[in-house]
Amino acid sequence: MEKELIDRINYLARKKKESGLTGEEQAEQHALRKVYLGQFRGGMEAVLDRVFIQNKDGEYEKLRKKDQE
Repeated sequence: MEKELIDRINYLARKKKESGLTGEEQAEQHALRKVYLGQFRGGMEAVLDRVFIQNKDGEYEKLRKKDQE
């Protein structure tokens, strides 16, 4: 669904610039963007969960969220 989601978001963005959106289309655009951002953030978290940092002493430490330090 990723490709269709992005295509629809882009279509609505172009339409907004050209002629404006109806209230229904604006709500759809907002909902689609929310879904896309959720998917993006989930994917980015999955990538960052597999990242390790090498310390000066050569040991590897799992990357932590800033508020967990």
